[in-house]
Amino acid sequence: MFKWLKRILIFSLLAILLWIAAEASLYYYWVRQLRDHNPQTTALIEQRAREARARGEEPKRFQQWVPLSRISVNLQRAVIAGEDHNFATHNGFDYEAIRRAWEEAQREAEREARAEGDQDPTDWIPPLPAFKRGASTITQQLAKNLFLSTERSFLRKAREAFITILLEHELSKRRILELYLNVIEWGDGIYGAEAASQYYFKKSAADLTPREAAFLAAIIPNPITVFNPQKNPRRVARRQRIILRYMSSVKLPAEREERSASRPTAFGPLMCAARNLIPQSSASAARICWTT
Repeated sequence: MFKWLKRILIFSLLAILLWIAAEASLYYYWVRQLRDHNPQTTALIEQRAREARARGEEPKRFQQWVPLSRISVNLQRAVIAGEDHNFATHNGFDYEAIRRAWEEAQREAEREARAEGDQDPTDWIPPLPAFKRGASTITQQLAKNLFLSTERSFLRKAREAFITILLEHELSKRRILELYLNVIEWGDGIYGAEAASQYYFKKSAADLTPREAAFLAAIIPNPITVFNPQKNPRRVARRQRIILRYMSSVKLPAEREERSASRPTAFGPLMCAARNLIPQSSASAARICWTT
């Protein structure tokens, strides 16, 4: 009896190790393709589409891919100032710096609110302890956005950490920023800087002013509810002002750090065929296909 239990345990352990190795290999392969191929969809876009269908609605998607060179430096600075001040220098993880930055930002917001006679000076941001638990660098946010669900679990956080390491190892900082600015959510069905710029300001992302860029950066954490400019304009405006102050101190990724890469080309069939190789618990990671 003991021998059978021992064999079952060994086989179970081997099966788990093989599953981990297979999933890790797939993530590694997909991340490498991001060097010179743009994702056609993301886990978040697919999740929003499922949510819309569940409500009996047709999914909305407004997105236009643009290279980093066609995204205003103002927006690049604003997003880094608001989301990940040390993006250019860290290795993908920077929780302490994010915590310090947001504590200072909250203090500034409270001072502004008191000066304006606001009786609820903290309404511009979710409660800070909750924010700390979810604090993420740009690279971590990109990992989650591209491949993972929004569920909170140890397994998802482990996947996020692994993919973050891969992204930092395989891609330049400028490529990471380019991907991030083209796939993040900026409203209901609005994805990427160009779509957001056209929707909110009727202009190209290349032409955004510092104030407009700070506005877009201000709504990134939750553009649907918490930082929806229609629902919470004061909250957005306060965060916008603080981001404007920090923009000048932001360090952008150096162009010389960018890896040489060929122009993105179609790569769909092979990647889409691989999507059934990992479980759905990987949250639509296998839905990532590639396009120009």
